[in-house]
Amino acid sequence: MAWDFATEPEFQDKLDWMDEFVREEVEPLDLAFPGSGAPFETKNEKTNALIKPLQKIVQEQELWACHMGPELGGRGYGQLKLALMNEILGRSSWAPRVFGCQAPDTGNAEIIAHYGSEAQKKKYLEPLLKSEIVSSYSMTEPQAGSDPKEFKCAAFKSGDEWVIQGEKWYSSNATLAEFLVVMAITDFDVPIHQGASMFLVPTDTPGIEFIRNVGMPGEPIGEGHHGYIHYNDVRVPEENLLGSPGEAFSIAQTRLGGGRVHHAMRTVGQVKHAFDMMCERALSRFTQGSILAKKQSVQNMIADSYIELEQFRLLVLKTAWVIDQGDKDLARTHVAMVKVQTPKVMQDIVGRALHVHGSLGCSNEMPLANMWMQAPIMGIVDGPSEVHRVTIARQVLKSYQPSEGLWPSKHLPPRVQAAKEKFAAILELEVGNL
Repeated sequence: MAWDFATEPEFQDKLDWMDEFVREEVEPLDLAFPGSGAPFETKNEKTNALIKPLQKIVQEQELWACHMGPELGGRGYGQLKLALMNEILGRSSWAPRVFGCQAPDTGNAEIIAHYGSEAQKKKYLEPLLKSEIVSSYSMTEPQAGSDPKEFKCAAFKSGDEWVIQGEKWYSSNATLAEFLVVMAITDFDVPIHQGASMFLVPTDTPGIEFIRNVGMPGEPIGEGHHGYIHYNDVRVPEENLLGSPGEAFSIAQTRLGGGRVHHAMRTVGQVKHAFDMMCERALSRFTQGSILAKKQSVQNMIADSYIELEQFRLLVLKTAWVIDQGDKDLARTHVAMVKVQTPKVMQDIVGRALHVHGSLGCSNEMPLANMWMQAPIMGIVDGPSEVHRVTIARQVLKSYQPSEGLWPSKHLPPRVQAAKEKFAAILELEVGNL
């Protein structure tokens, strides 16, 4: 069995090009056009004039939409290569759009590619992959939290149409999207995992009512792009059903697993960015007779952060590798593991970097405070960490068995007795020679 932590030279050249391109051409967009919704404003002529030439360069480098197969204009890269790419893209909120892999559009594109009809692919998937439009995933409900068994939003047949009635909460980019991917219950007489269906709903469909838009931390109330939506007898034609009735949860898992691990991949890049800032500050700031890098407490922060970052990065890369191997159960466990670790690593390392910068780190003149506020969000997005800890425990325990008797299998008294019996002849010979 061979182990290798090296990247093939040809792909490393692509990563090196990406690293320079993102630093020089893409990261300045974050400074000139800030805001969580800015990268998704596809009708903004000013930003389009800037990013379309960058997207063309990415396409010429054959790095566009690499998560999709060649038949859809991508490279069909496995998760391991995507992990190495996303480390770089994670430094910039604009980079995913420039490279054609922004969430939630990547996940929505994957499920339409996998489950969509030819007509659905032409109408929704093609412009999505060209970055001409953005989409929204409308699943969460205000009363349900992380428990889909509490979903109430329903869809029922009326002639050759489906009628959607109910509310959805925190549908990201809904106000900017051309269409929504909506999960609704179509059969209340069976368990939710068999009775929910998925629909493609254009945002200009009559009956879509935005109760309000919800923002991210720091954004004023009433602003933001995460929709609280009332689907008020929204009618869509029968052909807008994605997949078959009752398939919504199978479809959802196609996108959520990938979304979770891609969040973790990008987090590696964000946390590395914070770590770089911390090290630079430690070598630059002079106080109490020496630079911060000479202070033992700061050295501890740097050491602990570097260890945690390396551990997390290796876990993310192994998770990507496991997914590529096709072992779904093992992949499920590893995806849950990185999902749990993502907010913790971000909170700890970004928090230390902020602390080393003192009041400057707390200010809006450094990116650290905003980065640190992402940590609790990452603990909730795509399911709270507690749910994934349960998944990990259940999957791990499948490979264990309870002890057969009263005592644990590693109880020492019977094991010592068994060892004595195993080596009885040698032990008796030693006694006889005394």
